[in-house]
Amino acid sequence: MVPVKSVMIPVEKIRTVDRDCSIRTASEQLRDYNIGSLFITKGGEIIGILTDTDVVRRCVAGGLDPTKATVEEIMSAPILMIDENKTLLDANDLMARSHVRHLGASRNGKLAGMISVRDLVVFLTNLPRK
Repeated sequence: MVPVKSVMIPVEKIRTVDRDCSIRTASEQLRDYNIGSLFITKGGEIIGILTDTDVVRRCVAGGLDPTKATVEEIMSAPILMIDENKTLLDANDLMARSHVRHLGASRNGKLAGMISVRDLVVFLTNLPRK
């Protein structure tokens, strides 16, 4: 089976915003880059993840003002992780069990990348058909 590392987005390519960023500014980045998540940083260290679901459920449905509230107020933390050598089936199972659509991928206990449900779908869509 295919390992997570062959499909994950490397940490160097993951978009980040500082924890003090407004939810509106972060949401504009989600839209502009056509992505479903941003990693949240504090002093250059990744401390959480903001997903489009967080924006809807915690900001919009929670009645927060996205121009005043920060991403730190609604981010998910800690980031749920899977080892980069685990299989895509392992990643899918962990996402399903945990009700999440994004996982951090770890190498030697450190964040090495990210994999999302979208990444799994793209991989499966590109498999050769019999």
